[in-house]
Amino acid sequence: MTQLTSRALKFSSGSLALEGVLHLPPETPAPAVVVCHPHPQYGGDMENNVVVAACDWMIDRGYAALRFNFRGAGASEGGYDSGVGERDDVRAALAYLGEQPEVDAKRLGLIGYSFGAMVAAEAASGALRALALVSPPLAVADMRVGWGCPALVLGGDSDDVAPAHRLQVLGEQPGAELEIVQGADHSWWGFEDDLGDALVRFFDRHFQ
Repeated sequence: MTQLTSRALKFSSGSLALEGVLHLPPETPAPAVVVCHPHPQYGGDMENNVVVAACDWMIDRGYAALRFNFRGAGASEGGYDSGVGERDDVRAALAYLGEQPEVDAKRLGLIGYSFGAMVAAEAASGALRALALVSPPLAVADMRVGWGCPALVLGGDSDDVAPAHRLQVLGEQPGAELEIVQGADHSWWGFEDDLGDALVRFFDRHFQ
């Protein structure tokens, strides 16, 4: 894959300082995405395999990507807020990303995985070019629909946390599309390339 240019950073979410890493492609200004990690109370952070794979694939395709730790995760200030304050973290990440000179602020997208997908769905708006919801945990929680932008619902057929039949309902929402990867479970171990390929194909269609 393309050699990455990355820089560690901190940005503000209200009174809190959150840590992140911004990955930049060789050619800028570039379209860009924020990538949201899984549940911090179960070990989720910006080093998660799905988060890193999503960034790698997007950068290789010429996108910029910002992965970050929600409040209370890693070196980010604050504490877990049951997905409420985390929505503000996503909005702050998007605002920060759009301010970077290497980023095309008119072409921003959002990717969330598991808990990060639930939070991303709440924070999404029509200002985004596209939204990708990876394995939203519909077996244990409900999810906001009507995101205001095109959405990809992506899951695996061996995922008990994000059951394919529940994802089907999300995929039937206006402006949404569904892709189910055969053999993948909630962790996506061994299926990171399938995930990355699906993300790139989706964002390529909506970032033109």
